Parts: sequence; structure tokens; C-alpha cells
Amino acid sequence: MTLHEVVSTSDKIEFLHLPIRLYKDSPRWIRPLDKDIENVFDPEKNKTFRHGEVIRWILKDQQGTTIGRVAAFVDQKTMNKGNEQPTGGMGFFECIENKEAAFLLFDQCKKWLQQKGMEAMDGPINFGNRDRWWGLLVDGFDREPNYQCNYNPTYYKTFFEAYGFKTYFNQFTFARKIQDPLSPKLARKAELIALEKITGKKYPELVQ
Repeated sequence: MTLHEVVSTSDKIEFLHLPIRLYKDSPRWIRPLDKDIENVFDPEKNKTFRHGEVIRWILKDQQGTTIGRVAAFVDQKTMNKGNEQPTGGMGFFECIENKEAAFLLFDQCKKWLQQKGMEAMDGPINFGNRDRWWGLLVDGFDREPNYQCNYNPTYYKTFFEAYGFKTYFNQFTFARKIQDPLSPKLARKAELIALEKITGKKYPELVQ
């Protein structure tokens, strides 16, 4: 297996197209728009480049087939924010079900981040906005994810835990149909707000 830094147009295509093969039998997976991924790595589109840098790689097998990808990044603005030591990030991880391949990708990120003075590695996260491409899915695989939320095979959790990643926080995502009726509690508050506007009277229930 060999690692290649993503530099050329063909490298970028391989980086973008690997998930298509990995998730071809996953009906829940939502393919991201290529431009939404590439914008993360474009200094003209991603303002995080003003105080950070990023690198990405693809991993190929002996036949030259891409079997993994990953990115590593340093954000000087946030690397010490809430962390006990300088912390870099890794993300956009995709890999076949092969522990050796996964660990090669993790090791490459670790090595690069150490060269940048980082003492810890957070991931999988995004180089930029925290409302997209953030976190590892560990439950709810039978539900359709929100667009730009990470969706991954169940074996990724095994890879991350075996390598030594620890859970930093749990993030829950919920959805509701916009045409469904409000809960009784919210419906009551909406009614009181409407009455306040009409009568000018204040209702203590709204400030609880």
C-alpha cells in the first residue's frame, strides 16, 4: 500500500470518488456535492486558511486502486481552545474494511501533525465549520442522515477505538416533520405569545 498526497486533478477525483464505491450498497448514504467537499480545501472559499493549513492523502493498494483517504489540518486559532495541549485535526476519513490500511492513514495524519508542533489529534472533524463533516456515526445507521453530516460504516468505530481515539463528547441529531402539529406545550406558548401581542398582557408562563 502506498500513500499519495492529493495534488493533481486525478488525485482530487480519486479523493472524491472513493466514497461512491464504498457506499454503493448503502441506501442511506447521501453523496455530497463535489464542490461542497472541494470548497473545504480551497483557500479562496474556506476562510479557515487565514489561520490554518490542511493536507490530504489517498491510499492505494498494489494494483493502484484507491482504498482509503484522509485529511489533516492545523487551525492556529482553535488548536489550544478548550484543549490541554496543542491539538490538530483529521477528517474526511474513508477506508475499506482493513485495519492496516486505516492505521496507515491515521499514522500519516499523526506524523504530519507532530511535525507542525501538535501534541494531540482530534477527529474525525472538519477544517472549518463545525456544523458539517463533523464526528463519527456510532448509532442510527438505519436512519437517513442530514446532508453534510458524516455517515460511515459501522467498522469505522472499531478502527478509531483500536487506534486510541477517545470519545470527547456525544452529539445527538434529531429531526421532525415540519407539517406535524406542535407539542401541547409549544402550542400553548404560541397561543400566549399571540395573546400578548393582542392584549399587551404579560403571561408568566412565557418567562419560565
